[in-house]
Amino acid sequence: MQVQRLLAAHPRLRFFVGLLWFCCAAASAEDATRLHQQIDRLIAGSDPDFADRVSPPSSDVAFLRRVHLDLTGRIPSAVQAHCFLADRTADKRTRLIDRLLTSPEHVRHLQYVFDVVLMQRRPEKHVKLAEWRAYLFRAFRDNKSWDQLTQELVSSDGASAANRAAARFLLDRELKIGETTRDIGRIFLGRDLQCAQCHDHPEIDDYLQRHYYGISAFLQRSYLFTDPKAKQATIGEKADGAVKFTSVFTSEEGQTQPRILDLPEIADPPVAEEPYVSKPDKTTRGVPKYSRRLQLAAALTSSEHRAYRQNIANRLWALVIGRGLVEPLDMFHEANPPLHPDLLALLANDLVQHDYDMRRTLREIMLSQTYQRSSELMVDAEPADDRYYAALLKPLTPEQLAWSTMQATGVVQLTRAEISNRLEKEQPDLDTASPDYAFQLEQAVHDELQAHVDVFVEVFASTNEPSSLNATADQALFLMNGALLAEWLEPAGGNLSDRLLAHSDRSKMVHELYFGTLTRAPTDTEIRFVIEFLDSFGDDQKSGIQELIRTILCSAEFRLNH
Repeated sequence: MQVQRLLAAHPRLRFFVGLLWFCCAAASAEDATRLHQQIDRLIAGSDPDFADRVSPPSSDVAFLRRVHLDLTGRIPSAVQAHCFLADRTADKRTRLIDRLLTSPEHVRHLQYVFDVVLMQRRPEKHVKLAEWRAYLFRAFRDNKSWDQLTQELVSSDGASAANRAAARFLLDRELKIGETTRDIGRIFLGRDLQCAQCHDHPEIDDYLQRHYYGISAFLQRSYLFTDPKAKQATIGEKADGAVKFTSVFTSEEGQTQPRILDLPEIADPPVAEEPYVSKPDKTTRGVPKYSRRLQLAAALTSSEHRAYRQNIANRLWALVIGRGLVEPLDMFHEANPPLHPDLLALLANDLVQHDYDMRRTLREIMLSQTYQRSSELMVDAEPADDRYYAALLKPLTPEQLAWSTMQATGVVQLTRAEISNRLEKEQPDLDTASPDYAFQLEQAVHDELQAHVDVFVEVFASTNEPSSLNATADQALFLMNGALLAEWLEPAGGNLSDRLLAHSDRSKMVHELYFGTLTRAPTDTEIRFVIEFLDSFGDDQKSGIQELIRTILCSAEFRLNH
């Protein structure tokens, strides 16, 4: 209030404060603009002949499909496609990116993506999957920074309702030291140190045994504690315990306190006369006054080393581009340097400067010409991924395939309309234009359709997410003969089959089919082929249309991101 009175009494001061605010806002916008331009300059500077080899910008329809899949995990509807193509404004791609980044569907997509990154589709053990997924959804809705998310995941003990969901990262690994140490190195530092458990890595010179045990030392005193009354698992910890190791190759012995790679060891403070808040026994969870495990969060996210920030920069790049600057994503080492070291450093340092704002980083990558290029290589270009002459083709994840199939067949639209009508009847004063309503509606639609997504995950997911279009027999049979897809192809309520059957103009019908499934217009050859195909079914047009839709949904084009 005092500041407001001061500004009201001094117009000149108010003017200069306003000018300062404007300059800061402009500088911030300029800084954001510079990042995606720097990305393009660094990519182009990697090859003196880059301008002669690089592919042109992608078409609007290819960009639309790709950005929807990368940000919302599903293809756009035919209506969305037509609206975007009809837009003639110069900044429509930027506005689309910004709109999708704030959508509830984007939040849901990141929930799916990071669930796989963090938990590799582990089954539910000590923490309910619904609670864990809701925790991730809230984190991405609030645009929680990566370092804050990391700190919550590695420090939560599950003893309170407030941190129970975040504790799944440790609890559902049952705090097995070997497995948890390896996963912390892989997921947060980009280094799979498993082979350094028994000796320095035999093939990677900079993966050392002390690196593995430095991470392990944060965890060695902790253990899984199950309350005998509540029967609930939490994390307890002892106040003592040293970490020693011996190389099976050289028999050389070593010892380390907690450390992250080659950063200095974190020494324990002097031992208190009574080292425990609660002393561990069969009925009591151990809580020491000094916790080694709680030092891990700050050590991982420390600005003193590059591994943490480079790892998340590499993962975000791979998420939308389709290939990491370091591949595999968890094998950073000196003999496997980044394809573009300066670019990785740029992205990593920018993340630190902007408090690990992942949404901002995704936006800047997608604004780049590198992201928005066509996937078609120029005639004289080498088909080399590392040069980024063209956009990379990516197969859809199980979740993307599920939501895209439901979007194409009309399941999503019909479910949303039904739930929207119900909500408006139940809550007559509902503000349907508010962001809160959008998230409420998305949650209700998601809850209604989650079981279908789970079926796709069961059929299409594997330990390693798909990197090719090679289908197993079960996957092919699911798409070609599965009862679920057959149900969605049954004409009803204005779904895709129903709409196509209602068309009297065959050419317009084919256009609706292609825009609804492949997000593009059909060629003249495709129009003729589809009409001839349907003619072969005679009066049974329903069967012909169902077979046609199923064929497209089984095609490689549908299962690619563009």
